[in-house]
Amino acid sequence: MQGPASLSAKRILFVTSTRIGDAVLSSGVLARLTADHPRALLTVACGPAAAPLFAATPNLERIIVLDKMPFSLHWLELWARCVGHVWDLVVDLRNTPLTWLLAARRQRRIKSGRAAIHRVRLYGRVLGLGDDPPAPGLWTLPRHEDEARRLLPDGAAVLAVGPSANWRAKTWPAERFLELIGRLTGASGILPGAKVAVFGRDDERPQTLRLIETIPPERRIDLMGKVELLTAYACFKRVAFYVGNDSGLMHMAAAAGAPTLGLFGPSREELYAPWGPRAGVARAELGFDRIFPPNFDHRTTGTLMDSLSVDAVEAAARELMSRAGMKVA
Repeated sequence: MQGPASLSAKRILFVTSTRIGDAVLSSGVLARLTADHPRALLTVACGPAAAPLFAATPNLERIIVLDKMPFSLHWLELWARCVGHVWDLVVDLRNTPLTWLLAARRQRRIKSGRAAIHRVRLYGRVLGLGDDPPAPGLWTLPRHEDEARRLLPDGAAVLAVGPSANWRAKTWPAERFLELIGRLTGASGILPGAKVAVFGRDDERPQTLRLIETIPPERRIDLMGKVELLTAYACFKRVAFYVGNDSGLMHMAAAAGAPTLGLFGPSREELYAPWGPRAGVARAELGFDRIFPPNFDHRTTGTLMDSLSVDAVEAAARELMSRAGMKVA
């Protein structure tokens, strides 16, 4: 069935986020576009961190990687790289002023990025699908799936953890992750004897090294900074459960269909919770409005997740596994 934005498009420009998490949450809109316009050539414009997510998009003509420039000159670069085409459809989730100046038969734009609704619903409204937004989902290539099978072979349950985040304030303490891993993979846990796969960027390794080294070697799968984003996504299709801080990896795990528990403190779950029927949230006891210190700086402030207990996260994990139809001890 074709949606409200349907037309016989030949060339589509899709402008999405710099950040991995927001880009994943917007991927359902892109999937809807590919379904509604199966012969259209697609150009995706996004930031460098998010660009690898779209490498396997069907009918991809090119990815325009926008590095942030002073005075917002990156938007001028986008215009310069797109002005030579007549676009059948421009879908702009950044509400970029200069895309108005492109030759386009139809434009769909986000009205306000500040709306107090979940980002998936907000992005769905761009196509007139606010009440039934398309779920996030990415495409992979055979090599990503092959590598995921090599790293996480069949036969052993895997607990995936994402212990890092783009702000230190959003990171649950490493010692609590370790205690949680012990509980979840212990004899009475939801995944007794499971292997533990650790995901994150290579530059996040120093803050998680103690956690990684404490996991018994025979059960440890250290993928921190060692796999491409789409290989990580393919791995998430193969794990039994994912638990991690509010991050792009959390959204990737949920989009891959893994039971996904996101840990929230200084970010709003009503806007950024992992999306889907197999996803859930454990929130710090302090509410969002009470959690920030007066001198908060996302670049330097340490964890603000101290009020989230291991007991609360374990209970949320058990509830989610039960809801996802998995047997819980």
